[in-house]
Amino acid sequence: MAKLDEPLRKVLGDKTAKVLASGLDLHTVGDLLHHYPRRYAHRGELTPLSSLADGEHVTVMAEVVKVQGRTLSRSPGYVLEITVTDGTGELKLSFFGRKGSYKPEKDLSPGTRALFAGKISTYRPRSGRAVRQLAHPQYKPIHAREDATAAQEWADEIIPIYPATKGLDIDAITKSVGMVLDQLQLPDDPMPRLTLKRYGMIGLRDAYEGIHRPKDWEELGRARKRLKWDEAFVLQIALAQRRLAAAALPAKARPAIEGGLLDAFDARLPFDLTEGQRDVGREIAEDLSLEHPMHRLLQGDVGAGKTVVALRAMLQVVDGGGQAALLAPTEVLAQQHFRSITGMLGDLAHAGQLGGADNATNVALLTGSQGAKARKAALLDAASGAAGIVVGTHALLQDQVRFADLGLVVVDEQHRFGVEQRDALREKVTGGRPHVLVMTATPIPRTVAMTVFGDLETSVLGQLPAGRSEIRTHVVPPEKPAFLARTWERIKEEAAAGRQIYIVCPRIGEQEGDEGDAIEEDGERRSPLGIMEVLPKLEVLLTGLRLGVLHGKLHPDEKDAVMRRFTAGELDVLLATTVIEVGVDVPNATVMVIMDADRFGVSQLHQLRGRVGRGTLPGLCLLVTDAEAGSKSRERLDAVASTTDGFKLSRLDLEQRREGDVLGATQAGRSSSLRLLTLQRDEEVILHARDEATLLVEADPDLEDNPGLAAELASLLDEERADFLEKA
Repeated sequence: MAKLDEPLRKVLGDKTAKVLASGLDLHTVGDLLHHYPRRYAHRGELTPLSSLADGEHVTVMAEVVKVQGRTLSRSPGYVLEITVTDGTGELKLSFFGRKGSYKPEKDLSPGTRALFAGKISTYRPRSGRAVRQLAHPQYKPIHAREDATAAQEWADEIIPIYPATKGLDIDAITKSVGMVLDQLQLPDDPMPRLTLKRYGMIGLRDAYEGIHRPKDWEELGRARKRLKWDEAFVLQIALAQRRLAAAALPAKARPAIEGGLLDAFDARLPFDLTEGQRDVGREIAEDLSLEHPMHRLLQGDVGAGKTVVALRAMLQVVDGGGQAALLAPTEVLAQQHFRSITGMLGDLAHAGQLGGADNATNVALLTGSQGAKARKAALLDAASGAAGIVVGTHALLQDQVRFADLGLVVVDEQHRFGVEQRDALREKVTGGRPHVLVMTATPIPRTVAMTVFGDLETSVLGQLPAGRSEIRTHVVPPEKPAFLARTWERIKEEAAAGRQIYIVCPRIGEQEGDEGDAIEEDGERRSPLGIMEVLPKLEVLLTGLRLGVLHGKLHPDEKDAVMRRFTAGELDVLLATTVIEVGVDVPNATVMVIMDADRFGVSQLHQLRGRVGRGTLPGLCLLVTDAEAGSKSRERLDAVASTTDGFKLSRLDLEQRREGDVLGATQAGRSSSLRLLTLQRDEEVILHARDEATLLVEADPDLEDNPGLAAELASLLDEERADFLEKA
């Protein structure tokens, strides 16, 4: 009998086990059972050969009508050419090898029906017309049955199509799974019986049978429902345990204090907070007044006013005698935050200085490129407590950085930081943990927030502050060259009116190791546009305008100088990479031109677009592309142009990308931990799993009464993944 942790070599033999391990990273019986079919074929629903398109990965059912072998003239070798048909068209199969040694020659004689899988391509022989082919396809012969009942069973059979690997085709994987299922010995079902009954789910044994050897579509549906639940539930158990553990950790309470810095700051704000900012501010203030660490995700669309909310939280902590650290992903953004915070605070940011308010604090900036004198002063201010707020980049994480009393860590654009980097700042507090506020301007769908950030409380700023202007977005396509000419004219018009423009390219260009991702275009390869290629053209197209260049490889002092000049209005056009994607705030900038816009993701385009329209002037975003009408890239750009709703675009982004890994498997070089569960379509499953997991963990925190579930959790969360989740 085969248990889930049994090595595959003991069940399948060394040869097959070795191929499964090297090709698909499958080592145990459990690994193989969780190698689910990527889809299912049905003989009653044949894919017409007449409708196949180049580049498609297809599986077709067809009959062999002709088998012919020939010796290659240009190189030693032999090609077996097999013509198949399904009655709607013909397809050629090509197998390359040595004469007489090829298995297809024995398996695929005329009259044989089979399942063929591969990528469609077209070649044109010297004789003339183009021929569609599958080169070296995987195949599975389908043997005819004589009696009517058996023939119907054959027609109705659901055929699992597995992800395969070299040396082990679909048929061999199907046989391996069958051998494992026939010998499978499972312990008691790890899922609580009441949970299974409440949601009408089948047992685990039936689920494995139903996913790998379904008798009908209903059985397959029941199996998928159960196995999706397992993925969602075990993950939510882990996150519920995290939330419970976090609630038990000590942290110093920082309640709001009347008449302090926060009240003084609120009194001089030149605008009214939005209702959303006030509501989220109250949530954060309540969290900070508790004696266990706040762990909150603050998400809001571009320009929703997250920085003001975060600053008010930092001031509450300073009022309580503590310090706040703001961790930014780039020096440009750290400097922008420093200028923005000191600008908003005014004399409240200059304690002990001429003109400083009586109850003021200090704001320090710490980056990796600072000179020795400035760095020493910033380190001293942080260690002594003279700086109530410390803004910095990864430099804040270094061992020599000390704080007098770190009470709050604000992480901006958290997806830019690795797990260890985020954790390093939390460890700078002795005798407890700091409160943590994680900010992102990338709107996150609800299911992702519950799954990837399931141990954080979530606050959403969905309302834009008054005075934020409309941003119109247009695609500048290749079939309308007049649109591109008009782009340059519009830039000159805006500059003549005293306004400023961003032009963004995917890469720097003309730099070693900066080749970008090449794409196929008219049969040739073209790299994404780089700043250094575009700059000479702009100097001609935009003669007379003041151009600045900003990218990640400039010295930090140069980057800061360029940003200061652009902010001060001394530059008309800033040609940049995505270094300006987040945080850069220049109210006078009205136009954003994104070159090769199809090279960027949906969320990234939305972030870039948010750099304009930040004042009272309307914004314009132009997406310049070579993507043809009707292509997926154009559909993505059209979607961005059709709405400024970041949450709607985030759902589109999730649809178009892989689910990603929620337990750090990608960092560890493994495949995603989500195999069946999709964050886009399975919101109800995730919601129910979260509720059930929360109740179960509250009643049984260490799963002592649920040993099967504890074992499932342990198998999902090996030491490395548990460490990832612990630090996330």
